[in-house]
Amino acid sequence: MTTIDVNADAGESFGRWVLGDEVSLFAFVSSANIACGHHAGDPSTMRAAVQEARNAGVAVGAHPGYDDKVGFGRRAIAMSIEETADSVVYQVGALAAIAASEGVQLRHVKPHGAMMGAICRDPELAVGVATGLRSAGFELPLMMAPTPALTAVRTAGHPVIPENAVDLDFDEDGINVIEPRPAAKDPDGVADTALRVAGGRAVAVSGRSIEMPVRSVCVHGDRPNAVPIAAAVNRALTAAGFEIRPAEPWV
Repeated sequence: MTTIDVNADAGESFGRWVLGDEVSLFAFVSSANIACGHHAGDPSTMRAAVQEARNAGVAVGAHPGYDDKVGFGRRAIAMSIEETADSVVYQVGALAAIAASEGVQLRHVKPHGAMMGAICRDPELAVGVATGLRSAGFELPLMMAPTPALTAVRTAGHPVIPENAVDLDFDEDGINVIEPRPAAKDPDGVADTALRVAGGRAVAVSGRSIEMPVRSVCVHGDRPNAVPIAAAVNRALTAAGFEIRPAEPWV
């Protein structure tokens, strides 16, 4: 049986502001990327998300982003490679400590939003972030789009998990096109995209078919109808013969 990971961004509430229905969402995914307090999240929200993922049997990863709550991490911030790596290590360290106190080990690191785009487009930045994580003692795979940057990380000896979101469009480089404000989408349409991407292909906004060799597909927990979308994706992949489980690192 062919396997595929279904990951979802989570823990993106903040204080009294609640975003997403993670208890329901976690019934349909195998991995959760938990916000680490910069683009969203706070210590108590992080702990609650870790607890909910653990209780649902969902693998936990860190979801670091730019320190931009107003823009939800979807606006680019000019930072050096060293600054970006330090920011990622800082955020991952915070989540790792909370997770450890709940008996949970992190499985991966998936950058968020504009930071993901920057890392996917810049091999030197991607390797710098991966090197920073390893230097801090985090032997965790970077989960990111299958791009030359991912290849550079792997070539440098760091583990990776190729993935892409199936509820967003793709540009010509196979990188997701960021939505400033996610809108509801047709669950069946997203499920069709998930099947195509799980099979190794995607359709760019130009209409061109592009290669998409992934081990994980993402649905965003902050989309208004995230749970029906995740349910449809899970159902379609299972019906097509995929076993949904956390992805193993590509080394």
